[in-house]
Amino acid sequence: MKRFIEGEDRQQVTLLPECLHDYIGEDNPVRVIDAFVEELDLHRLGFKGAAPAATGRPAYHPSVLLKIYIYGYLNRIQSSRRLERETQRNVELMWLTGRLAPDFKTIADFRHDNGVGIRNVCRRFVALCRDLKLFSQAIVAIDSSKFKAVNSRDRNFTSGKIDKRQQQIEQSIQRYLDALETADRTQPAEIEAKTTRLQEKIKKLRQQMRELDRIKEELKSEPDEQLSLTDPDARSMISQAKGTGVVGYNVQTAVDAKHHLIVVHEVTNIGSDRAQLSKMAKAAREAMGRTKLQAFADRGYFNGPEIRACEDVGVTPFVPKPMTSSAKADGRFSKADFIYVAKDDEYQCPAGERAIHRFTTIEHNLKLHVYWSSACPRCSMREQCTITDYRRIRRWEHEVVLERMQKRLDRMPDAMTLRRRTIEHVFGTLKHWMGSTHFLTKTLEHVSTEMSLHVLAYNLKRVIRVLGIARMMKAVKLAGA
Repeated sequence: MKRFIEGEDRQQVTLLPECLHDYIGEDNPVRVIDAFVEELDLHRLGFKGAAPAATGRPAYHPSVLLKIYIYGYLNRIQSSRRLERETQRNVELMWLTGRLAPDFKTIADFRHDNGVGIRNVCRRFVALCRDLKLFSQAIVAIDSSKFKAVNSRDRNFTSGKIDKRQQQIEQSIQRYLDALETADRTQPAEIEAKTTRLQEKIKKLRQQMRELDRIKEELKSEPDEQLSLTDPDARSMISQAKGTGVVGYNVQTAVDAKHHLIVVHEVTNIGSDRAQLSKMAKAAREAMGRTKLQAFADRGYFNGPEIRACEDVGVTPFVPKPMTSSAKADGRFSKADFIYVAKDDEYQCPAGERAIHRFTTIEHNLKLHVYWSSACPRCSMREQCTITDYRRIRRWEHEVVLERMQKRLDRMPDAMTLRRRTIEHVFGTLKHWMGSTHFLTKTLEHVSTEMSLHVLAYNLKRVIRVLGIARMMKAVKLAGA
């Protein structure tokens, strides 16, 4: 092999083996992981086994296993079996753990049993970012994304899915029965084996029908009439990104607009975002240590009471109104074409007439004022306005909150661009690290723990990018984590 760079002889004995420390450069991120975990009070954060037992076999210290998991999620190694192999061959992990190599069961049990502690570590790192003044802008973008669960579609049931499946089974049974009838009429010698197979298939299909009937009865006791057999907390949700349904979880996230750090997150099994805005905004404000905050979200979060709740706690929301006017879709005037005259508590219609307040009603737990004009029946523009005798306009008692927000959006035309560039790539990064697959754990509690590890790894990488290894190490030690 002349004229090529040659490696060392594998059988060469060295008198002075190289120090493991020499393999890890000063700019290696594992040094940040080590420094961060060493400064944590794991017992106070809620980790089990932080205080050793007086008897029994000595256990691994929680810091060792926490370092393994942070390193794993930082490098797209989430499986406990893969982490076990890496501790035996990965020089960075050998340095990080002091050549300790726990088995996969020990690694998996640590994640399973220390959910509270892991979630607290994630929150502690956000507090560290706040202490480092990384949240200098009091602006967050709020959004959600659907993440797949361990549960497959075939093991998730709703009444609609069951009815459709039973209809398919009935068609299959009828098809096999017709084939049997044909076989009975013809009766060739070689058809007997086929008849037996058809009868076995019909028997299996009828067993499936009985099983589906049993599941349908179980659905009646479920609050949302949905049942998942592998992961009981997973739910079927509409995924707009894929244009189809996904059985999984809806992860709510608030992201800082300057450095794109995840401030707060929450894993839910509720597919809709309409009731999530104020909760996420309030949690983000508290995590950032701010009295005032601007929160940007998409149309899926538009909800009057939620927007008002944000303003009540010092959060200024920016949420565009959904374009769902049925009148507009049919070519008629929408509510936006009517001008509200606050001093008279009246609406001016496109024809110039005044719609006055008639009565107040309660709809969907909202107090609404109803307006219409007496001139509607003889109006020349009535066909462009309504299909009934009178065009009724409903106004929420706190409609002024929504009008204020709309004025803010009108003055800031790039608000939704800010939201997209802040948060969209965050979900893309997280799903890329997951290998575009699914969560490895089951139930809402353990999935929340797994998501906290993803968020911790993401934030850690972002802060290293912002501050650099040296400044990050110094900051962690000064802050005492």
